[in-house]
Amino acid sequence: MRSVYPKTGLQTLCRLFGYSRQAYYKRLHREEQTLMETAIVVDMVQQIRRDIPRIGGKKLHFLLNERLAGHDINVGRDCFFDILRDNDLLIKPRKKRAITTNSRHYLKKYPNLIKGLIVKAPNRLWVSDITYIRVGDKWHYVIFITDAYSRKVVGYQVNDRATAATIPVS
Repeated sequence: MRSVYPKTGLQTLCRLFGYSRQAYYKRLHREEQTLMETAIVVDMVQQIRRDIPRIGGKKLHFLLNERLAGHDINVGRDCFFDILRDNDLLIKPRKKRAITTNSRHYLKKYPNLIKGLIVKAPNRLWVSDITYIRVGDKWHYVIFITDAYSRKVVGYQVNDRATAATIPVS
């Protein structure tokens, strides 16, 4: 406002908005303090991230609490995350699942023979599915055979290879 009305006094401008001059200067000081504290927090986070690039926000907040207290800075968890978000310092989550299905292949796709079929009793129709589970560095394949009526698992098999060989189902 000062730049728009250079000849008008600060007291008059503050009175127009219902504030005292003291409140105006207090707010200026608070904004300046907040910018300085934010810069210190960002600098500390960047220092830690140089050594541990994928450390999360909660651990960072825990590690920096004592160091920030040494600077008389008290930043709560939510405010800390706001600072990280505003400065693009949040860690983007990694993709957690492997892509296991490719329906856009050139091989023959068989029609769904049980579509619209109503199963009225158990053990009339069994369905099967295969899924992938990672254990350590290795993938394991789990085959389930399920009763379509009761939805109970009738049998399963776990193997580290997905072959077409006949495997006894448990």
